[in-house]
Amino acid sequence: MEQTKSFNIPKRLIFEAYKRVKANKGSAGVDGQSLKDLDQDLGNNLYKLWNRMSSGSYFPQAVKRVEIPKANGGIRPLGIPTIADRIAQMAVKMQIEPALEQCFYQDSYGYRPGKSAHQALDKVKSRCHQRAWVLDMDIKGFFDAIDHDLLMLAVEKHIKQPWQLMYIRRWLQAPLQFSDGHIEQRTQGTPQGGVISPLLANLFLHYSFDIWVERHEEGIQFERYADDIVCHCRTEKEAIYSAHLN
Repeated sequence: MEQTKSFNIPKRLIFEAYKRVKANKGSAGVDGQSLKDLDQDLGNNLYKLWNRMSSGSYFPQAVKRVEIPKANGGIRPLGIPTIADRIAQMAVKMQIEPALEQCFYQDSYGYRPGKSAHQALDKVKSRCHQRAWVLDMDIKGFFDAIDHDLLMLAVEKHIKQPWQLMYIRRWLQAPLQFSDGHIEQRTQGTPQGGVISPLLANLFLHYSFDIWVERHEEGIQFERYADDIVCHCRTEKEAIYSAHLN
């Protein structure tokens, strides 16, 4: 008889999460295991991950830090979890995303089902014809600067499953491993490149920006694609005032 697990996580959920991660492709993490390597003994590898997650003994490995050149000449830092950790994150994302989608605003477009950058641009163009004054905002280093305590307050407001909360905390605390091998512990941020990071980032900005604007900047229209934001103001005075607040 199979020993009772600490958490009731369906095996099917792990397999479905694997299929989504495989469809997204992507490179190996710090352990060097590729999707092709995982597939060599797929059933056993997925069972091991399910067993560890169900028993509470699953701990993510360090996140591989890579730097991707930007078109403007800057550098975009990415954090690449291992394949197994991406599958685990996908399993949680699949379960919590539908509930979080119910609370997100329609003017939030980034990394959401049925939403796209093209839709955001169309709305920007439409509103620019109505309002002449625009604030173009980009939160510098946003993914690396998210406050963990504030994020978990938002997470706990919507997510009640103990295993999901526990693993989200562990993913946030997973250290970074740089190309020279040195390890850096993290006290803030969620790696841009992680499967669940965009969803957590949207939840954080839903409370710290979207709702804040609604409560304190009545009448301001905006489109947000993750941490890239366009605000539409009715007058120059309103635009200047809002710029100082933000």
